[in-house]
Amino acid sequence: MRVSALLGCGIVVLSACGAMPVTGDVKAVDASQPGDSQVQVYAVPPREGAAPIEVVDGFLESMTSDDPDFRTTRKYLTEEAARTWKPSHGTTVLAKAPNRNGPSLHDKERKSAETAYTLTGEQVASVDEQSSYRPLAPTDYSQMLHLVREKGADGKQEWRIDIVPDGLVLGQSDFKRLYRSVNKYYFAAGRADSDSALVADPVYVRNRTDPVTRMDTATQTVRTLLEGPSNWLRPVVDSRFPTGTALKRGVTSLAPDDQNVLKVPLNKKADKVSQGACRMMAAQVLFTLRDLTSARVGQVELQGARGPLCSLGADEADEFASDNDSGASDSQYFVDDKGHVQRIPGDTKGSGDPEPVVGPFGAGQVAMSAVGVARDEQQAAAVSANQQDLYVSSIVAESEPADPVVSSRAKKAQDRLSAPSWDGRGDLWVADRDPAGPRLLRLTDGEGTPQEVEVPGLDGGRIEALRMSADGVRIALRVFKDGHTTLKIGRVERTGSGEAEQVSVQDLRQAAPQLADVTAVSWSGRSRLVVVGREEGGVQQVRYVQADGSTSASGVLPGVNQVTAIAAADDEQLPLMADTEVDGIVKLSPGDNWQTVLKDGSSLVYPG
Repeated sequence: MRVSALLGCGIVVLSACGAMPVTGDVKAVDASQPGDSQVQVYAVPPREGAAPIEVVDGFLESMTSDDPDFRTTRKYLTEEAARTWKPSHGTTVLAKAPNRNGPSLHDKERKSAETAYTLTGEQVASVDEQSSYRPLAPTDYSQMLHLVREKGADGKQEWRIDIVPDGLVLGQSDFKRLYRSVNKYYFAAGRADSDSALVADPVYVRNRTDPVTRMDTATQTVRTLLEGPSNWLRPVVDSRFPTGTALKRGVTSLAPDDQNVLKVPLNKKADKVSQGACRMMAAQVLFTLRDLTSARVGQVELQGARGPLCSLGADEADEFASDNDSGASDSQYFVDDKGHVQRIPGDTKGSGDPEPVVGPFGAGQVAMSAVGVARDEQQAAAVSANQQDLYVSSIVAESEPADPVVSSRAKKAQDRLSAPSWDGRGDLWVADRDPAGPRLLRLTDGEGTPQEVEVPGLDGGRIEALRMSADGVRIALRVFKDGHTTLKIGRVERTGSGEAEQVSVQDLRQAAPQLADVTAVSWSGRSRLVVVGREEGGVQQVRYVQADGSTSASGVLPGVNQVTAIAAADDEQLPLMADTEVDGIVKLSPGDNWQTVLKDGSSLVYPG
């Protein structure tokens, strides 16, 4: 891949001349190795008389650059191909930079006028035109580049590519150097404005300036927000921006002023919104830019064609958060060695003395094996020690033991009920793993008749465990099939209302295809999960995975032995907790090492 590395270069210290740094220190840049995100890289055009293989290599190298509108990259294409090639039509992500095999045309009469090379590799992900990332189990990738001779401006015949797939083809390291993950935010559908909940929709945008739009990272992010939710999330979320709302023409940079106020100029589509809707629009922008540390936005002012529309401060936007149900810090809850539910006060961050919860779960006669606590910390659900029955009870007021709300008929304990989970709407979810009739069940407000939830796409797999997101529109499932337990994310769709409401889990997606077996999972914040699992033939690891399935090298956490369960809070500053077979319940606080919290106890959870 590097045979053309120095063609046309006057600076021979560069190891890859398809891409030349133009800012920062002079250093070697190898497109197959992790790069420096602070170094801007431009492409180098093909040299005069370049051989076909040099044209192919130069083209591949130039796709890894910051070339404005890929103008230099297009110089490797014929005039027609340069005009029609659409680099913004998605990105193919390979495990490594693409290989090229060829030439594949050997006919003596034709090879002087045309030739072809095949790009190959192992595809691990794709990014669509909406900038949505989708991980894939490693699959073979193969695409052809066809070359012909074309007369240049000087009248000489030069090799150029005339058949090229749209979009970019990048190795993982280049993709991670050029792009970053950001969350754009929309409101959960079907909820009143007073009960609004923001839902994260992760996308990838270009680091620094996008070659096609010339927008900086913050502006790209706002642009994708205004374009609407990704196709996968669209059925369950709403945007308060009117259809057709876009940034004012010509806006390529958004930055807060010296008062930390970000002014966002919009087109006339937004001019007639109400103040209530406008504040919610501003909240979407504030939450979307919150993860961009370079922005430091304290207030958003939306501007229409005739002037300011509304403004919203960062502190005011918290009323729209999906995790704003409880005024206190999240406590931790667990089942002690006697089967009773205990609580570790939230303000102690896992270091306080456990105390039994109020009511039958804290001192009742039925021993429990797993617990799930509602997000308002007023009630809980617990599964009996034999995993046959699910009970619901208040944990803040004394009450009599109630009858089970769900019972499994399975003969073996491991085939009965999963640990329960509560969503941000106050509904309770549990899986019955009975081989004779596996079911996913939901109880509205934790009471009433359990409703069976349809889950098309399981393809014969069985739900082993589940965790609901705080926003209530996504569910993480551990699914057992063909001897392996994998992680899938589903979209929770609701139709109808009241007693007639029907709920289903649609469009299951692999969330961690690199893991052959997943032992445990928990939501950690609005768009991230912490997962325990192992790769094929590997050892157990604990790592963070984005809701879209993307990962980073920094996502792998310090090792802890034989983890059987994991718990994370909506507040990412609270410690990560884990059940282990050796050390009991342990915690990992930000910037610290794992520490033992309790030698005895299991099923530790945060509310949810």
